[in-house]
Amino acid sequence: MALPEHRLRVLIPAEQIQARIKQLAAQIERDYPDGPVHMIAILKGACFFLVDLARAIRRPTRIDFIGISSYGKGTTTSGEVKLTKDLDTSIEGADVLVVEDIVDTGITLSYLIHVLKQRKPRSIRIAALLDKPSRRLRPIQVAYTGFQIPDQFVVGFGLDYAENYRNLNDVCVLEETAVAAG
Repeated sequence: MALPEHRLRVLIPAEQIQARIKQLAAQIERDYPDGPVHMIAILKGACFFLVDLARAIRRPTRIDFIGISSYGKGTTTSGEVKLTKDLDTSIEGADVLVVEDIVDTGITLSYLIHVLKQRKPRSIRIAALLDKPSRRLRPIQVAYTGFQIPDQFVVGFGLDYAENYRNLNDVCVLEETAVAAG
């Protein structure tokens, strides 16, 4: 399934991802005993995680999407954050759970949390499938972490490289082949 210039190595298999999502859902249910949880997925990558997480939570949830970008088509952040799609509904007074595919430098999430706090939600927490704390440039408090991973470029389960590989069920390390490197 890899493009000719890449090799994929499974870092986290699909079964392990699904098992961890169920554990996170149980923890979220305990932490939000009253009222609905307003889940906001950061497009595009987090929609895969959001869907599975929302289905595993057995309490009322509301779902919305926000588009924000700091990567473009490269493998490292540009440092410039831009809002590409806003929320469809108000979050004022809501318990908000921002659902992210990966927390890397923290630049994107730091910006987004600042924007969302101005909309007066009751609470904001972050759920991230993956966390790379070694790359953090801005402090971010992640309440629900699926997996901490090393500083490697990963794809799959929503994560992409130039819009490729989002549809993989596993999280894989993207490695260039000798042909592409030489």
